[in-house]
Order: sequence, then C-alpha cells, then structure tokens
Amino acid sequence: MHYAIVIEKAEGDYSAYAPNLPGCVTTGATIKEVEQNMKEAITLHLEGVREEGLPVPDSTTNCEYIEA
Repeated sequence: MHYAIVIEKAEGDYSAYAPNLPGCVTTGATIKEVEQNMKEAITLHLEGVREEGLPVPDSTTNCEYIEA
C-alpha cells in the first residue's frame, strides 16, 4: 500500500509524517534520510497496528502542488 508523507524543513534537519497514520513521524538530516526513515517508521507502525488487531488505515490522502 502507498501512503502519502509530508516532509518539512526544520531547524537543522527535516521532519516527516504520514497523514493517514497518526503518530507515525520521523526526522532525518537530509530529505533522502528522512524518506528512508519514514519507510521504516511506516513498516513498524503497520506491524504494531496488526499486532494490536486494529484495522490497517486506508491511504486516502492525495497530494498536489498549486501555483500561486
């Protein structure tokens, strides 16, 4: 399954979260690192959801850029 992630520049590094997976967040020194960390965070998050017997959240977020 594909999940949208949001990457934001923070002071000195980057942070990321998955809107459809509340609490699934990570940081990294570079965009590449935060993307890799997010893949691992999503995997661990979904393992925890399954272990708890909870339903796996659907990926319902769409991302677009708008010119302004």
